[in-house]
Amino acid sequence: MDKLSYSQQQRLYFIDFRLMFVGSFTRAEVVQHFKLGLSAATRDINLYKELAAQNLHYDNTDKCYFKTEKFIALFPHDGESVLKQLTSTQTDINNVVHSINLPFEAPTQLVVPELNVLAVLTQATLKNIAVDIEYISLSSGQSTRTIVPHAIIDNGLRWHIRAYDYQSCEFRDFVITRMTKAALSQKSICKEQSAKSDQQWIQKVALELVPHPTNIKYPQAIELDYGMENGVLHLTIRSALTGYLLRRWNVDCSANATQQTPEHHLWLRNNNLLSNVTNLHLTSGFNLNTLTSAQGAK
Repeated sequence: MDKLSYSQQQRLYFIDFRLMFVGSFTRAEVVQHFKLGLSAATRDINLYKELAAQNLHYDNTDKCYFKTEKFIALFPHDGESVLKQLTSTQTDINNVVHSINLPFEAPTQLVVPELNVLAVLTQATLKNIAVDIEYISLSSGQSTRTIVPHAIIDNGLRWHIRAYDYQSCEFRDFVITRMTKAALSQKSICKEQSAKSDQQWIQKVALELVPHPTNIKYPQAIELDYGMENGVLHLTIRSALTGYLLRRWNVDCSANATQQTPEHHLWLRNNNLLSNVTNLHLTSGFNLNTLTSAQGAK
């Protein structure tokens, strides 16, 4: 396989993907997708048959190749990337499944960042340059500030930029869509403003998530949802991202699983680790005062 050209591998991947997730393909589909001649498509199909003859059989009536019961994928297929391809609306050659027309719907997403603003942020992040921005926050409205960005964050609802903020003299997350202007700054940067000094970004938290002990009647369903082993999902995540994940998954972070509303399917059983996380306002049920008192009592 390594001796094949990239374009050849791409065409074999197309065949492999169609067999695995559609169950069949035709020579005409290979021709149409890659804009090949019939003889070139036939060569690719024959090459696939040489590499994985057990994977397909040809039906003369339907003039179609079908997946066999002995099928073993010729390429590794990652679940997340497969779902992205199956639900993608792209129509270029890099999307091997754009003609499948698999029915798919998703809740409406928030708007994507303005591209000129995003372009400045990515340049600054890659080159370690400060950025002057016009920003509208929920608490203080519009302001002009200078930040030093070092990472882009997708919290599941909106895009953030992780950055050092000159105004507060600390590292914060800024919602990119709330930036009305962005320009590279002439301000110099010291090491205290770089990613290596962002302790919440460097520090990691080992979470132990379990099915909620009182809200869930059949915990095995939740164990399957989250791929738990022995009833526990172990996740190691940056402290700066912990609040986002716990909020997105509606995790009950109370000490004794006291959040009784039905959206709480998960409980964080080692919530004592959150004492070093700064964005706790995003979590449900966590009480730092209660934790401190309990630790003092011990």
